[in-house]
Formats: sequence, C-alpha cells, structure tokens
Amino acid sequence: MSTPETPRKLRPATTLVHGGTMRSQFAETSEALFLTQGYVYPDMESAEARFKGESPGFIYSRFSNPTTAMFEQRVALLEGAESARATATGMAAVTAALLGQLKAGDHVVAAKALFGSCRYVIEELLPRFGVPSTLVDGTDLDQWRAAMRPNTKTVFLESPTNPQLEIIDIAAVADIAHQAGATLVVDNVFATPLLQSPLKLGADCVVYSSTKHMDGQGRALGGVIVASEEFIQAHIHNFLRQTGPAISPFNAWIMLKGLETLPVRLAGQQKNAEKIADFLAEQPGVARVLYPTRKDHPQHALAMRQMSGGGTVVAFDVAGGKDAAFRFGNALSIIKISNNLGDAKSLLTHPATTTHQRIGPEARAESGIGDGMLRLSCGLEDIEDLLDDVRAGLKSVG
Repeated sequence: MSTPETPRKLRPATTLVHGGTMRSQFAETSEALFLTQGYVYPDMESAEARFKGESPGFIYSRFSNPTTAMFEQRVALLEGAESARATATGMAAVTAALLGQLKAGDHVVAAKALFGSCRYVIEELLPRFGVPSTLVDGTDLDQWRAAMRPNTKTVFLESPTNPQLEIIDIAAVADIAHQAGATLVVDNVFATPLLQSPLKLGADCVVYSSTKHMDGQGRALGGVIVASEEFIQAHIHNFLRQTGPAISPFNAWIMLKGLETLPVRLAGQQKNAEKIADFLAEQPGVARVLYPTRKDHPQHALAMRQMSGGGTVVAFDVAGGKDAAFRFGNALSIIKISNNLGDAKSLLTHPATTTHQRIGPEARAESGIGDGMLRLSCGLEDIEDLLDDVRAGLKSVG
C-alpha cells in the first residue's frame, strides 16, 4: 500500500473525494476494499517487530485495516483533526469516547437533551461501574458551572440536539469543562463536519454516527471518533483494540463512497429542510416549528454564530397530540416512517414512541418532547412532491 495521499491542504469537497486515499500495487481508481481478517509477514522477526510497534503495518482487522484507515484519515482531514478511529456504530463511538476516559470514582456532566441511547449510557450504564452523572439544561451555562465537581472527568453534549434541535454553546461549555480540568465530547451528527466544527470551538473529541449523513443512503452502520493524536492514544486506541467494536471493512468502504457526495447531498437536503420549515410555520394545524436558522428558533443567534447552516432535520408539533401526529404520519406516501435520519429519502419519526420512548414521559416533558412532536429528516426528493405530501399529512390532522 502507498502512504495516504494528502498533497496539500484541500477544501472540504475535494478532501471528501481524495483525502486519505491509499493505492495498492494495482493503482486502482476507487479505494480498494480489503476484506481480510489478518495479514501475513515475510518472517517471524517482522511479525515480532510489528507487534512491538517497531515496524509499521497492519496486524489484525479488529485493530486496523487499510480500507478502514482510509475512512478514518478522510474524516480526520475533513474535521481538521490529527486522528480518528472508526467503530461499528455511532453508539459504539459514543460509548468508547466516554468509557475510554473513565474509571470508578469519576463523574460526568451531560446535557439532558440527548438521544435515548446516549441517555441510557449516561444515566444507567456508567453508574453501574461507579461513574455517577449529572444532567443539566444544556442551554443554561449556570447549570453547567454548578454541576462541575472536583472529580468531573468529562462533559458530553449533542448540538443540535435530537430531536428538539436545541443549540448549545459549545465554546462556552468547553471553557467551563476545561476550567474544571475536564474534557468535552460533542456528538455532531445533526450538523455534520460541514456545518459545524466542534474541535475549533474547543471540544476535545467529536463523535459521529456515520450511519447518518456520511453513508446517507440507508446502507450500512458505522461510527467515528475524531480528536487529537494525544487524546486518541491516551483514551481511545487501546480501548477499541481490546474491546473490539470494529467497523466492517465493507461498511468503511461504503462510508468512503458516501463521503464523496456528502456536500452535494447535504446542500440539497438542507435546501428542502429550509423550505419545509418555512411552509410548516405558516400552517394553522402546526403548533411549533423548530429549525436552527429560522429567526423564531430559541437559540437562533447562537446557531448563526457556530453553524454555517441549519441542517437536514426539522422538528415540529402538530396540534392534537399523539393521535394527530399518527394521522399525519399515516397519511404520507413519499416521506417514509423510519427512525433513521440524514438519508437521501425523507424520513419521519414520532420521538415519543420511538427514539425517546424508553426515557419516560417525565424526562420527555422536561426535554420538550411532546406527544405531538414529529422529527422530519429531509431527503433529496423534489420539494414540490415533499410539500404535497406534507399537505396530505396536515389535511388528515384537520
């Protein structure tokens, strides 16, 4: 294999096509897919040197793989980071980014507005191993300050949040965490690396479910952790190597292909999201619309400051609660009912009964997730067809 091709600093769209590419002796155009578990050595001495870290090369695909390495390098280049590690899923990335830093007796502070599985890790999994947590209103900086303890090891948030699209001041929270001697891990899935750069805002580590926009076509699961080389080596590398949440090389290859078209897809999906958000805001059957770049968003000014676009997801409340929300969803024909997001297909879910059902009604109410809330991930369909579908949904609500 050749070394990764990074001839000079490239703009994002070019990086997503060429960044990190390694070619075999066959000089292939498309990135090669290496479906292999292990690797052979020319002699016993070479195997010993590689395992000692004295000689570069691949050892076992649970540790690293040429195709996976290209995916990691490309995401790191896009993020402007020194290093990245791919995982089997987005939740594997979140869990590793946290557990890799923590030990019994440490403390975690996190925003209340989290994806349901993330709340499970923070509220239920970590305490089993002696790591208590404190949840705060992520938009209230005073709550972040008050929650910090001498043993607070790391801070976790997502922004925009899922599904209510709250915007959290990443730079301010990073300052609070660092003053307390803690690190900041940011889930940047909704914004993608193209719309927000948490590392530049002070985060120590960024995690993604590459299942979402990076694949963007509903094909494969994956995740990625992005940080400095020091952070990766201290907290992530050995944890992943020993516990084994490795991404399949085939899935990493799919992610590489998805990254090539990410800017084009994201631009089209965001354009559709903006138009649908504006349309919904004018409809009498819609009680509330949440989209970061709309001026009526509660954190609009902050969104405009730390993001370069509103993203692909619109959250809205229909009047009439769960029954009305279900009637809306069941009346759709083009927009599909699915709990995924970032796809080329437009997808709708009812968070209270899907992604956030297990956190319970009290926690949902506290987070602003009502029974009438719907989360729409906008795809690449013709906007007029999407608007016709939304009209059909609203008509069913009455």
